Amino acid sequence: MNDIRRTLLWVVFTMSLVLIWDAWQKHTGHPSMFGGGQSRSVAGAGSGPQPSAASAAGVPAPAAAVPAATGAAPALPGVPAVATPTSERVTITTDVVKAVFDSQGGNLVHLELLAYRDAVDDKRNVVLLDLSAKRLYVAQTGLVSAQAGVSLPNHFTQMSVVPGTRTLAAGAKELTLRFESPAVDGRKLAKIFTFKRGEYTIAVKHEVTNESSVPVTPQLYLQLARDGNPPEGESSFYFTFTGPAIYTEASKFTKVDFKDIAKGSASHDKTADNGWVAMVQHYFASAWLVAAPGPREFRTAKVSDNHYTVAMVLPLGELAPGATRSHESVLFAGPQEENKLAALAPGLELVKDYGWLTVLSKPLFWLLTQLHAFLGNWGWAIVGLVVVLKIAFYWLNASAYRSMAKMKAVAPKVTELRERYKDKPQEMQQAMMRIYREEKVNPLGGCLPIFVQMPFFIALYWVLLSSVEMRGAPWIGWITDLAAMDPWFILPVLMTLSSLFQVWLNPRPPDPMQAKMMWFMPLAFGFMFFFFPAGLVLYWLTNNILSIAQQWFINKQLGVLGK
Repeated sequence: MNDIRRTLLWVVFTMSLVLIWDAWQKHTGHPSMFGGGQSRSVAGAGSGPQPSAASAAGVPAPAAAVPAATGAAPALPGVPAVATPTSERVTITTDVVKAVFDSQGGNLVHLELLAYRDAVDDKRNVVLLDLSAKRLYVAQTGLVSAQAGVSLPNHFTQMSVVPGTRTLAAGAKELTLRFESPAVDGRKLAKIFTFKRGEYTIAVKHEVTNESSVPVTPQLYLQLARDGNPPEGESSFYFTFTGPAIYTEASKFTKVDFKDIAKGSASHDKTADNGWVAMVQHYFASAWLVAAPGPREFRTAKVSDNHYTVAMVLPLGELAPGATRSHESVLFAGPQEENKLAALAPGLELVKDYGWLTVLSKPLFWLLTQLHAFLGNWGWAIVGLVVVLKIAFYWLNASAYRSMAKMKAVAPKVTELRERYKDKPQEMQQAMMRIYREEKVNPLGGCLPIFVQMPFFIALYWVLLSSVEMRGAPWIGWITDLAAMDPWFILPVLMTLSSLFQVWLNPRPPDPMQAKMMWFMPLAFGFMFFFFPAGLVLYWLTNNILSIAQQWFINKQLGVLGK
C-alpha cells in the first residue's frame, strides 16, 4: 500500500514538473510538447498576416483556390490578376458594435465590440475582426459556379454602397446597409446587412439577379479568413484554442488546427444538409449560420503564408434569364455567451471550449449563473459555487481527512519501523501492514475520495477559464477583473500559503524524499498561479480554505492536530 501511495505521489510530482516546463516553453515562444500551441508555432511569434500587394493598399486579402470536394464543384476565387481600384470604407455603429465594411466585395473588415475592453489596453475596445498590417480576420461572401466560362460577382468585385443611415438612432430597433454589384456577364449580386439593437448577429441577405440570356447555376460561399496568430494578450501559461470550427449533426463540433490545414490533413465533414462554420478564440467567436436545412459544402484552406480560411458553400439552384433569387443567412461575431449562443443555432454554444469535461462543465456553469443572479457578483458566485461543491462532497472529504488524520497518528510508529527494518524491506512492509490493520488505517483512504472529486473541480476550472462573463467583472477592492491576473499577487500568495498549510496538516511521509516533494509541490503550483486569472485563483483559494477548515476540525476531533 505504501508503495502504491509513493507511486501516486511521484506521478503527481512528475506531471507537475512537466506542466511547469511546458508552460515555460510556451511563455518563451517555443512549441508546446503537447501540440497545444499550434496557433503560435504556425505563424511564428509576433508575425503579422503578411498581406499581398493588393491588401496592403486596403484591399481584403484574397480567398484561396480551395480544392473542391467533388470534381464538379468550383474553386473559390483566387488572387485577381490586376490590382483593384481604391475602395470605399463604410462604418456602421450600433449600441454594441462598430462595424467597417469594404465596398470591394462588401466584406466586413473590422468589428469592435463596444461593451468589452482590450486585454492589453483597457482604453480600447476589443477588436474582433480586423484587416491591418498587424491582423487579418475578415468575413467574406460571393458567388461561384461549376459552369465553364461563367463569371459571377465575388468578394473581389467592386460594389456600390446604397446611401442610408450609418448609426443606429435612439429608439430605433434595426439598421440596414446595402451593397450592389455591377453586372458581371449579366449577373448581379446585392448584399443586405441588417443590424439589430443589442445583438451581435447580422442578418445577411444575398439577392442574385440573372440579366443574361442564358441560365446560370450559382453557388454562394460564406467565408471567414484569418491569420494563425493567437489573440494579442493571451496568456502562455494556459492553452485556449484559436482556429476554425465546423459543426454538423453527424459529427457535431469539430475544431480544425491551423497546423493540419497547412499540412492538407484537416479532418472534418465535407458535405451535409445542415451545420455551420466558425472561427474560435478565447472568449469570442464568429460564425456563419444558415437556419434552413439544405445541401452545403465545408472547406478549409491555407491561402498563403499565415492566411487561412473556413467556408460554407451552398447551391442556389438554376437561375433562369431575368430571374432573381435570394438567400438568407446570419453572421454572428461577438462574445461566447453560452445561453445566447445555444439559442442561435444547434451546437453553437460549443465554441465555448470546455474540453473533454463538457458534460460536467455545463451544469456547473448553469449553477454559477444562478448564484450570480442571487448574489449579483461573479466573484462571490465563484465562492458560493465552491461552497456548494464542498457541501455536496462533505462526507467524501470527511472520509479522506479521517484517513489522513489516522495516518498522521501512526506516522511515528511507521518511522520507527522504517528505521528498525531499514535493511529488511520485506519484513518492514509486513510490519507496516500489521500496524495499518491494527489501527484500522487505509493508506489510500486519503487519496481515492479526492480523485473522485477531481473531475468536478477540473470542470469548474474550465468553466471559469472559458466564461466571457468573468472578463472585466470585479470582485472586491483591488480585484477589478476576474479574467486578469491579480495586479498585487495577493490571491496567488494566499493560495500558495494555504497549500503549504495543508501539507503541514497532512501526515508526514516517512520517506524524506517524499516529505521534501510534498513541500515543493505547492511552491511549483503557486508559481503557475501567479500568471492565472484572478477568478481561477479565487476558486482554488476558496477550495483550500474550506478544505483546511474541515481537515483542522477532523484532526482536532481525533487528537492529531500539531503532531
